[in-house]
Amino acid sequence: MEEELANLNTVDEKEDYKLCLVGRVLTDSMVHFLSMRNTLVDLWHPLEGVSITDIVEKGSLFRFYYEIDLKRAID
Repeated sequence: MEEELANLNTVDEKEDYKLCLVGRVLTDSMVHFLSMRNTLVDLWHPLEGVSITDIVEKGSLFRFYYEIDLKRAID
């Protein structure tokens, strides 16, 4: 047991969510994630890119890499 405790890592690597948004699709229909992702990227035209992750049913995490891209998506 002492060996197991000695190997524990107590340092948590926290992710930076400063340039992130959480979005949800408001529809009763099924949403095709790849189509939604491609459509939003085409609309926003991010300069430094955006990472879109499916986190819950009809909900996504949008991680921007440039503050201006985030502001453009909000506007």
